[in-house]
Parts: sequence; C-alpha cells; structure tokens
Amino acid sequence: MSALAHEALCDPGLDEVLWQAWKAMDLPEGYRAEIIEGAIEVSPTGRRRHGVLAHRLRRALEAHLTGSGLDVYQDLNVIHGRKVCIPDLFVGPEDLDEIPDEEGLGVDATRVHLVAEIVSPGTDAHRRDHIRKRRRYALAGIPVYVILDDFDAQGTVTVFSGPDPDKGTYSTKTTVSYGTSTTVPEGPAKGLTIDGALTRS
Repeated sequence: MSALAHEALCDPGLDEVLWQAWKAMDLPEGYRAEIIEGAIEVSPTGRRRHGVLAHRLRRALEAHLTGSGLDVYQDLNVIHGRKVCIPDLFVGPEDLDEIPDEEGLGVDATRVHLVAEIVSPGTDAHRRDHIRKRRRYALAGIPVYVILDDFDAQGTVTVFSGPDPDKGTYSTKTTVSYGTSTTVPEGPAKGLTIDGALTRS
C-alpha cells in the first residue's frame, strides 16, 4: 500500500477531528465552544441585556408549555452528527434522558422542538445566529427557530419555521420590529406571542 493510500485510510476526516478537539477543550469560565460549519467557534457568555431577554422568553415559553410534557432549557449542547450548537434556549422533553446524543454529551437536535438565540453585538455574532446557526438548525430539522436581535435597526424578532433538512433552509421567515407582535406558527409553542413587553428595554 502506498503512503498516500495509507494516509487516506487513516484520515478520520474534519468532522471527527473537530469533534475530538471539541471534547478535549477546557475553556475558562464564561466561554463556550460550538462546532458550526467546519470550525470550532468560541464565544463569551452573554451580557446582562442578553440574560434579561433570555429570561423573559424562557418565562413566556414555560407558561405557554404548562402541562405539555415539555420544558425550556438553557446553555446545553444540542448535537447533530458531529456538529454542536449551544442555543440560548431550547424546548425539549421534561426528561432529557429521553433524547440523549450517542455519547451522552448533550441532546439529539432532531428531537428538539424549538431553539432561540439572543444576538450579541458585532458583525460575526450577527452572521453566526442569522446565517450559520440558521443553516445548522434547519439541517437538524428543528421546527422553529426564534432570534431576538437588539442590534438589527431598533431591534427585531425573527421566527423561522418549516425546516428543509436537505437544503438547510427554512420555508417561512417572519421578521418584525420590536414593539410589533409576532406569533410562533407551529410546534408545541404554537400561538405564543412575542411582543413589546418581552423586548422592552
């Protein structure tokens, strides 16, 4: 066997290399690492306003989901294949042991009903949540993706629904300015209204 053929057989591939590197990371407190589109992305945890919006959305979701057998979670690994995202919020079963990923490092993205991100300041943070994570969540088939973005004009709420896992796109996108109400269109959070009370400063 030639050296090149041997190298090809031994090459685990980028996804596996990133997966092993991600598992071995030991980040300082206040940082998190995700595997998105062929790279490990390290970012700091959110600012105070970020936490305020996440808390308000979590309370609204919890109230809406009462008695559904579902709950709202923060800052846990949502895994699809060898890709990892850590959404600010996600909706899953009350017992997350029902949807483990194969290595027990997080939850299986294909069993998550809704994810939400609160956008941090900066162009890269905007692209991460609006473009790269949108593709990743659609590829995983997550039914609803909600983005709260203080830094888009005077603030916007965007709701994506109808994922196409083959194309990595959502069929429906609704964006409204802060102060204008929008409603989650499908899934267990269907009918939840995100309004100016939630996004107020």
